Amino acid sequence: MIKKLLITFSLLGLTDATYLLIIKFTQNKSLCLPAIGDCWSVNNSVYSEWNGIPISAFGMLSYLTILFILIFGYRLPVLKNNGHIFIFGIALAGVLFSIYLTYLQFAVIKAICPFCIFSAITMTTVFILSTIQFSRTQKELFAE
Repeated sequence: MIKKLLITFSLLGLTDATYLLIIKFTQNKSLCLPAIGDCWSVNNSVYSEWNGIPISAFGMLSYLTILFILIFGYRLPVLKNNGHIFIFGIALAGVLFSIYLTYLQFAVIKAICPFCIFSAITMTTVFILSTIQFSRTQKELFAE
């Protein structure tokens, strides 16, 4: 059940990050849905890139990595045994970065991107689910 939820929320996060990247590359302001926040200001701020790479690309990479581990991890011994640790680590880094980005929206940019908030919620959900998965796996290992 946890694995299915992780896959579902990772797919939602991947879709959201991909949408933000499309907005970034196409510079199509109408994709931001102006009636529900100010995605345009956030997605075009100086904080929307790191070394010329859109932040949404890092989100996509994170969600893709999590999905790869969840879907194909059982085939690779290192992922079969440690995939839950990698997913937990990626989700922890993602949720911490999401906190920072959300702070920037509210306190520095003073604009709220609903797609960015959705991404933060999605990554937080993935983190919570990965924490549960990690905890259960650790209990199973110590029970042996």
